[in-house]
Amino acid sequence: MPNPVLNEATFEEASKGWAAPKAGSHVQTQPVTDGPVTNWQKSMTVNGTISASAVLLVILLVAASFGWNAATGPETVDGVDTYSFPPMAMLGIVIGFVAVLVAMRKPNLAKIFGPVYAICYGFAVGAISKGYETLFNGIVLQAVLATASVFAVMLVLYRTRIIKVTDKFRRNVIFATLGVMVLYIGSFIFSLFGGSLPFLNGDNMLLSILFSVFVCGLASMNLALDFDFIERGTNSGLPKAYEWVAALGLVVTLVWLYLEILRLLSYLRS
Repeated sequence: MPNPVLNEATFEEASKGWAAPKAGSHVQTQPVTDGPVTNWQKSMTVNGTISASAVLLVILLVAASFGWNAATGPETVDGVDTYSFPPMAMLGIVIGFVAVLVAMRKPNLAKIFGPVYAICYGFAVGAISKGYETLFNGIVLQAVLATASVFAVMLVLYRTRIIKVTDKFRRNVIFATLGVMVLYIGSFIFSLFGGSLPFLNGDNMLLSILFSVFVCGLASMNLALDFDFIERGTNSGLPKAYEWVAALGLVVTLVWLYLEILRLLSYLRS
């Protein structure tokens, strides 16, 4: 889910008519009075975004526990441990995807559709994690720790400006993310006709590992775009509803990073 693409479009749309006038553009205005502060005057803040992100993560973790329990297994079949992926999890992926699209297009509804995404995708992530844990004992804890570590490192690199999100950086990450998204969609359609891409399913282990490392790195760069969106949105005074948009974008990236790390660890342990 290339949420920075949606975030960028959302930021540009939100900035229209909201940001302060450009220097030199003199506008006739009425005198400012100390009238009552209304809800629509509240702006996006970093603390508000952190709180919204925490709420979504808690909801996602609770839903993941249900998804974990819904996936039956492990069961030994012919000496091989297997598990059953609940059909409801696939439905959750579809509903979660739609929820993200609606939240990005309708920021005022992000406070509603953000939790919807967390519930639906959390259930699916829990079921997927159970499958990986069935095949590779301890891999889920490793992936969680790796995801948290990558998040912390990227935050430090961004805050210290070692990584600078310039227009060129933003374009490159967005185009690369779109490319990966198109590749995954194409691979899914291809699989419906019995085909497969060797570097996506582990048939060619070396290529699979290299590609997975690339995607993990790309997901990490998307975290920098999320941090940048939060900072720019706060400095530009976007409406408070965009706290949930930014929080949802951040959680989407973390889920993507976690799943890609799971895939990479499974390749390395195969």
